[in-house]
Amino acid sequence: MLLDLAHWLTLPAPLAARRLGYVGDSVRLASRSRRCRAAWAPHLAAAQDTVRAAMRDCPRRDLAVVLGSGLLDDVPIDDLAAAFRRVVLVDAVHPWRARWRSRRHANVARLTHDLSGANGLLLDRGETARPVLPPVCREADLVVSANLLSQLPIRPVARLEAAGRLGSWTDADAFGRHIVAAHLDALADLPARICLVTDRDETEADRDGRVIERIDLLYGVDPGAAPREWDWELAPFGEEARDRRLVHRVAAWPDWRPA
Repeated sequence: MLLDLAHWLTLPAPLAARRLGYVGDSVRLASRSRRCRAAWAPHLAAAQDTVRAAMRDCPRRDLAVVLGSGLLDDVPIDDLAAAFRRVVLVDAVHPWRARWRSRRHANVARLTHDLSGANGLLLDRGETARPVLPPVCREADLVVSANLLSQLPIRPVARLEAAGRLGSWTDADAFGRHIVAAHLDALADLPARICLVTDRDETEADRDGRVIERIDLLYGVDPGAAPREWDWELAPFGEEARDRRLVHRVAAWPDWRPA
């Protein structure tokens, strides 16, 4: 608890990221990743392998951009830094763990950017929710969307459900679908190779394997058939409840394009 508080207080981040809860989310994610290290290991290894597969026969290796770089647990940053002349890590918050891991590479830079496109609405600026990728993506040879797609709507949808309205939006599911679809549209418009890793749905189950609830994390948006899928035990028994666990189904494309 004290370690989390120290991270929250000292983590460099824009004031908006603190106001909107992104710094707290980042600190809690780092804490959970430590507690669930063994349960998460197969998922993180599979995600990193997907990025390596995307790198393997990439025609050009001048610039790689990682969207949703987070803790860098699911990103083989050493391999990317060795293979590309430049690597840019993009996220709303860059946690200490990622800063430490990337600092050893002179060719790795960090870019703070709102990838959901909804921060204007969340801060009552009256802007529309239109996810916009940073311009550096148009220069990239490889763009990685790293376990990001299902995360983008979480804060905006929660705020809409609490407030009842954000700008012209009143339907939370439609708002979530809009954000997910807009991110995929933005990726599809890029000339780069796209490596996409995303969780599709969440299953809550008891110790007998009975499904308590299943949630579509992409709000009905389908990125297409994935060449590789696996289960990620996000919250093992005892993490959120003694007799419940949360498992996410993850899909991965080393070279994604819309169907």
